Amino acid sequence: MTAILDLAQIAEPEIGVEHDIETPQGVLHVTMRGTPKGNRPVILTYHDIGLNHKSCFNTLFNFEDMQEITHHFAVVHVDAPGQQEGAPPFPTGYIYPTMDQLAEMLPSVLTHLKVNSVIGIGVGAGAYILSRFALNNPSLVEGLVLINVDPCAEGWMDWAASKLSGWTSNLVDIVMAHHFSTNELTENQELIQTYRLHIAQDINQDNLALFCTSYSSRRDLEIERPVPGLNEDTVNTLVCPALLVVGDTSPAVEAVVECNSRLNPSKTTLLKMADCGGLPQVVQPGKLTEAFKYFVQGMGYIPYVQLSHLNNESVPTAGMTRLARSRTQSSSSMGSPDGSQTRSLSNSQLEGAGSTNTLDNQARPQTMEVSC
Repeated sequence: MTAILDLAQIAEPEIGVEHDIETPQGVLHVTMRGTPKGNRPVILTYHDIGLNHKSCFNTLFNFEDMQEITHHFAVVHVDAPGQQEGAPPFPTGYIYPTMDQLAEMLPSVLTHLKVNSVIGIGVGAGAYILSRFALNNPSLVEGLVLINVDPCAEGWMDWAASKLSGWTSNLVDIVMAHHFSTNELTENQELIQTYRLHIAQDINQDNLALFCTSYSSRRDLEIERPVPGLNEDTVNTLVCPALLVVGDTSPAVEAVVECNSRLNPSKTTLLKMADCGGLPQVVQPGKLTEAFKYFVQGMGYIPYVQLSHLNNESVPTAGMTRLARSRTQSSSSMGSPDGSQTRSLSNSQLEGAGSTNTLDNQARPQTMEVSC
């Protein structure tokens, strides 16, 4: 955990170019690192409430293996309005964008940056926003990694509970309970103290309250699992590959499982990380990086660092179209917190990765297993 004990000391993975981009729904602050590589998509991130792109994603993007991957993709980090580092308070009477409006800002960002398509990585509120963006603009999104995503509107009971808790708890406590389970709040004191101070001191509290209200007022994504041969062409659902990620002690477990039940199983993978709570991208960057690597490979992009003889070109892969989770009790799944010792892959796990000429291989899903 020492890498995240002082958020102010987390170095930027690389120097980025900051933009304040005008959109029909307001101004959006984004940071772009690298330049788009040919026809490859850009990695687009969106953070959760109480965070900004640095506190949400720098630990992940500082991870060595992740840097090897992003060396071949430009990265665009989006900060929700008023949540960026040093953001000024909004003027009196400012109406904060709804979740739908936040999603509607993103096409203007891509146009401004001359980006043709993206692979999205979102956490919590950011995952919801990217999901809405993908539903509205399927041609712009090649894949989604959704961490702690909740596709449902906040129900009446949840709304009432949040209002009641607001009378007895301050905003920081409410946001902390959104990120961390009760056990995590009591057992992981260093991590909790770090993020409590960050949320309280580094994020403008009035701006944060507006973002939280917008998220708690979200509407249901209204996605449905398609039924083969019945409504595949008409159902409202994500059409791109999606990797759903949640820690096994996260408060978001039920919501993520619910989201998984609504999506196309042939394009969706649920990765439930063992020994992990509400911030898998911070606590287990190694495991998430490994999963992301196979997700990108399954989309047809092979990092040059893996196959240098391909002359830095991306090509389709036959046997990496789906990532399956395998939670084992072996020593490989009990490695260091950053996941550097968790890799447990064998040739037998690359089933179908070679020939695809047989009917048997064509008929069954081809999978790769990652011990988490």
